[in-house]
Amino acid sequence: SAELREDQLDQDTLPAYEVLDPVIKAYVEDDYSYQDMVAMGFDSAVVSQVIAFVDRNEYKRRQAPPGVKITHRAFGKDRRLPIVNRYKQQE
Repeated sequence: SAELREDQLDQDTLPAYEVLDPVIKAYVEDDYSYQDMVAMGFDSAVVSQVIAFVDRNEYKRRQAPPGVKITHRAFGKDRRLPIVNRYKQQE
């Protein structure tokens, strides 16, 4: 999180938002797999990076209180991933 270090910017570790946002939407909201997103034309390295970031931080969403659901698919009840044994979806 950019708030944790002085002078840290999101762009230091993340793709540009115009690249990042569609990948997150495809993965989280639309439930597309790695293969689906690459077939749609997304850069494979970016897709791998985003999936790793989202999945690796699943435990943080379990620790947070439930949030408001504003899309058809939300973290929590609608999207739950294992958080033990270093779970990783197949590429």
